[in-house]
Order: sequence, then structure tokens, then C-alpha cells
Amino acid sequence: MVSERRTRRTGLFAGSFDPMTNGHLDILTQASHLFDRIVVAIGVHPGKAPLFSADERAALVRRVVEGERLDAVIEVSFFQGLTVDEARRHGATSLIRGVRDSGDVDYEMQLSGMNSRLAGDIGTVFLPASIETRPITATLVRQIAGLGGDVSGFVPTIVAEALREKFVRH
Repeated sequence: MVSERRTRRTGLFAGSFDPMTNGHLDILTQASHLFDRIVVAIGVHPGKAPLFSADERAALVRRVVEGERLDAVIEVSFFQGLTVDEARRHGATSLIRGVRDSGDVDYEMQLSGMNSRLAGDIGTVFLPASIETRPITATLVRQIAGLGGDVSGFVPTIVAEALREKFVRH
């Protein structure tokens, strides 16, 4: 009976994770207290040129998660279509979304409304970013790292090392 209940508590945390930041880790940690299983779904969008390939992003997420004490089983997947379709594919009952400020809330509420029209059986859980991680975005992290800045306060150590290596090669 307990194992059946546990399999129903699957959440899907979708994003580009290019790269994974301390903000992503903050939301993942919070979500791990609510779900037994979380699928980190890495969006792969044709036409977009991410800094890290999908495989590199997945490897970074896995390495970061290995070093953390999370209360949920974490899996990583890739997807190209609708987030709700990826959630269904994994049996997720909720989409996990982090919010940093009122702009995020407005956008995420619109997204949640559209997703509920597409898949009424899949809910959305909004988790507030911690005060320390609110200003962090992957876009800003990429820009700072690309200009030679220190991003170690914004990303896990493994990711900071990967960013240094990425920009040394360029």
C-alpha cells in the first residue's frame, strides 16, 4: 500500500538547466520534501543554441544531485514537446515551478493556466526561491562566466568548474 502511494507522488521539474544554478538546486531541494520522485526534464529545443549540450547538462545535473542529500529519487530526462506530455510520460501528477518575483508569478500563472487546459489532471506546484537565490538566472550566470567573472556563488562547484572549462576552450 505504501509503495503505491509513493509512486503517485512524482513531480516534473522542467527547464533548460543551461547551466544548473543554485536557484535550480534550491527549488529541487524544496520539492524533494514534497515528492518521492522528481524528474528533472531538460528541454531540448531545435533552433536554440545552448552553451552546454543536452548530454552535458544532464551529466551536470546528475553530478550535482549525487552530492546532495535530497529526500526524493531524482531522475533526468530530455524532451522536445509539451511539458505536460513529458509529465504524463513519467506519471507525474505535478509540474514543479520556482518563482523569484512578481514577474515570475505572472508568467507562471499564465503557463499554469494553459497547462491545466491541456492536461487538467496535472497540477502545478509553485515554490518560492530562497532570498539567497532570487537574483540568480542561468542567463546571467552564462554572461558573467563568459566575461571571466566568478560565478562560484551562483552555481554548484561542479558547474562552476564546467563553466571555466567551457570558456577557456572558447
